[in-house]
Amino acid sequence: MGAWRLNLPAIEASLRAVQADFARINQTLDTPRDAMTDEVRDNLLAGYRMVDEALANGLNPFALGNSEWLLELNKRVLCGTDPRKRQEFAAHLTSTERYFYERDGAGIGALMEWLQRHDGDDVWYRAAGAYIQILRRPQLYIEGNHRTGVLIMSYMLAREGQPPFVLSVANAKAYFDPSSLVKDSKKYSLNMLFGAPKLKKRFAQLLKENGAQGYLLPVFRVGTPSPV
Repeated sequence: MGAWRLNLPAIEASLRAVQADFARINQTLDTPRDAMTDEVRDNLLAGYRMVDEALANGLNPFALGNSEWLLELNKRVLCGTDPRKRQEFAAHLTSTERYFYERDGAGIGALMEWLQRHDGDDVWYRAAGAYIQILRRPQLYIEGNHRTGVLIMSYMLAREGQPPFVLSVANAKAYFDPSSLVKDSKKYSLNMLFGAPKLKKRFAQLLKENGAQGYLLPVFRVGTPSPV
């Protein structure tokens, strides 16, 4: 049976291309975004490395007792792995942990309930729906929901042998514009109730159409013949 790993150099190349062209991309967006700095790019890459490690180790972050992985993923997005940066943001990270665990009808509890209800969805719809659940208010984290949500989608896809979602020059507008719509909506509003299926379909299509196979590498276990 084959396993999967991320092609981290290819992912880095795509993010660097987006960073280099970000000023032009931003002019095309319905809602302009903050610039992609070196720190933002490097922290996002640290998150992809964490996803890759989870795939290598067979870790399921949605299994009982593994929610700390989802918190750590957000820490990587915000602070990378620099202990000094984490110390600087210690109060924020502590607040995020409370925000993540302690809210009724929101936080990790709401996400897990949503995943259980949609266990039968295909992987693109499930990943798209999870991303919407993370991003719309009240969001899963205090900050970094877009980037952490992309990484969670990427894990869900890659675990089932589908390419992760990686921001590129070609897909940036198709990703950022509907993400802004989701971020500005509330989970339990009438607008979200009627608009969520369309947004979910839009994101699922984005994941299907932009899943470059080169971002995902098959790894064949010892004793398993590789394909001819």
